[in-house]
Amino acid sequence: MASLYKNRDVWYITICYQNTRISRSLRTKDKKVAIEIKPYFESQIIRELTGLDNGSKDISFRELVSRYLSANKHLSKNTIILYTNVLRRHLDNNPLPTNITSTAIHTRVINTCWNWGLKNNLIKKAHKLPGDTKGEARDRVYTQAELNLMFDNIKDSSFNNFVRFAYYTGARSGEIRSISRENVLADSLVVKGKTGRRMIKLNTQAQEIIKKQDSLWNYTRDYVSHKFKKEIRRLGIRNGRFHDLRRTFGLNLIKQGMSIYKVSKLLGHKSVKTTEQHYALLLNVEIEDFVL
Repeated sequence: MASLYKNRDVWYITICYQNTRISRSLRTKDKKVAIEIKPYFESQIIRELTGLDNGSKDISFRELVSRYLSANKHLSKNTIILYTNVLRRHLDNNPLPTNITSTAIHTRVINTCWNWGLKNNLIKKAHKLPGDTKGEARDRVYTQAELNLMFDNIKDSSFNNFVRFAYYTGARSGEIRSISRENVLADSLVVKGKTGRRMIKLNTQAQEIIKKQDSLWNYTRDYVSHKFKKEIRRLGIRNGRFHDLRRTFGLNLIKQGMSIYKVSKLLGHKSVKTTEQHYALLLNVEIEDFVL
């Protein structure tokens, strides 16, 4: 008999058969969603435990899309609409958009669906689209007025502190979404970044925030992304993403006179060339605005 349980606010399903137990994350904090998608995971785990899954054929991509969308109902309404439209267009054999960024978005959504199927043993081979899923490089940074608007008006105090902490450290979302107290030092934070283990420098503002947090954050990537977009839309801040806080942090340090080499170290970039590539356009814009 399958059972549901919570671990760090995320729902899991567990089944035991002949002294073998399999537990799997349902990747949702919503109990209603967990109950709704439980049968899909239950049947899959039972096939694995009984060996009935051996030699089974892939489900169709149409069925995969249906299950993928059902399993992600915890996402925001706008995101579900986007995913549904992209995947239905692909099912109808429509060509990818001509715009580079739109093409990247469509490719990313379609390939994510295939990856989800592989991860959940619904298919044995993914027919992913080739190409770049990054799109055009962003140069969006926040003005001081926009930062003040966020810091003064995001009502959820814990998430407000998280947004402030992200800006004051320049950390990536994935580096600070889930922090252990044992990794918090006097003036730094030990994290696992893109290039491996690194130290994030904590300025006085970041230190004060983390001291006041009774329990440190344990957010999922989707929660941070969608919660942040919802908050800034409410505040009238357009075309903003959570990662833009990190870009703003780096640019403001450079504008204050810090060398690009030091900024590169603080951001945890693999090399200073990466930092130069990210900020070259932004610095040119600043010069153009300054020289009148």
